[in-house]
Amino acid sequence: MTTLNRDELVRAVSQWSAVSEKYNEVENLIPTSNIFEFDAGQIEWLKSRNKGSEFCAEVGIYNGALILALCPLDEKGFKIEQEEYPFSTLAKCSGDIRLVETKQYTVVKHAVLSNDLQKIDDSANTYFPVANVPLLEQDKVVAAIESWRNEGMDWFYNEARKYDQTKQKNIFERFYAPSEDISSTSQKGDLDKVICSFGLKYSAIFQQTLVTLIFISYYKDDKLESGVGASVEMISNTYDWSRPCPPICKL
Repeated sequence: MTTLNRDELVRAVSQWSAVSEKYNEVENLIPTSNIFEFDAGQIEWLKSRNKGSEFCAEVGIYNGALILALCPLDEKGFKIEQEEYPFSTLAKCSGDIRLVETKQYTVVKHAVLSNDLQKIDDSANTYFPVANVPLLEQDKVVAAIESWRNEGMDWFYNEARKYDQTKQKNIFERFYAPSEDISSTSQKGDLDKVICSFGLKYSAIFQQTLVTLIFISYYKDDKLESGVGASVEMISNTYDWSRPCPPICKL
């Protein structure tokens, strides 16, 4: 398992904080087509230590590259200090990224016959699945990832320009993601790895486009792809939006 000790993580986070508003440096650090990849051992490490409804992903710079480190939180949302933290380096994906979403539909058909066996009523209702939070609709995920790939550097340029004018820091230093993103993986099969991609999503609350992290799980079986074992309304290997800090820093 690839890890950083506590001091290494602090230095990595500090380095990112120092350059995150400098567009020329960020441009070299973040190819927008690259992703983070966590293996099953790193995810299990986080699951076994995280106590809150969210976990934290810290952004840093280590050995000249952008990294994402996983940090467990307690019930109140505060970081649980560890001796070491698993991390992933932003890098080219080793293969295609498969987004899988399987929906099940129930059709209820009614027919009424009179007492002399004539059909007097015939109707059908289709019950569509409701996405179980925090699952995402696949089209929205694809749009967010493509928006990041095509416009991510434009977003950084705009934020760096605003920082030069106002000195208000608005570029992410960490992300808070629902713990369901990691706790539900064991329900779907034998986890192989989790790929994490940046995405761009418009926030109606903040009236601006924010960067988010999107977690995509890979399993050692094909249950998601085939629909085998689907006992819920919708199953997916893609999870909910994460909350960037800043600007959304509750603690």
